[in-house]
Amino acid sequence: MTLLCSSVSTKFADDVKLYVRVISDADVTELQMALSAVTSWAEYWQLSVSIDKCAVLQIGKHVAVTTLAINNIPLPVVTSYRDLGITITCELSPSPHINDIVTKAHRRANMIHRCFVSRNVNLLTRAFITYVRPLLEYNCVAWSPHLKHDIELIEQFSGDSQRD
Repeated sequence: MTLLCSSVSTKFADDVKLYVRVISDADVTELQMALSAVTSWAEYWQLSVSIDKCAVLQIGKHVAVTTLAINNIPLPVVTSYRDLGITITCELSPSPHINDIVTKAHRRANMIHRCFVSRNVNLLTRAFITYVRPLLEYNCVAWSPHLKHDIELIEQFSGDSQRD
């Protein structure tokens, strides 16, 4: 099936994302047509669209006051969305994502500290490198922090955990 509109779509496994730069009402209509086309394609191939997992994330300062729908069910407009392990906000700020991963890393590091009977520094360091550091490094190219407080938050956690 061919999608005849200037919207951009990306696909990853079982996810589809539609992107449209909205300047006028015609662009919103185009996005609704793209949503309908994707839904029709899914129905043709006997696939279901999980409407509970669908949302509209408006990026930028201009907020279009519109309602988009799939099968006449309105999609919620959200200010942030978690996708492939990364929290994306309408301001494209990495701060909420950094706060989330640092919180998870703290929890995991504290769990390691409580659960390991041995206080062998090499063993604890290996556990940190294996179980905590991947949380801090996962897909860092996509959310690369540029604000000083975000960088300090990650570096402070990394430094504190490696000293324990």
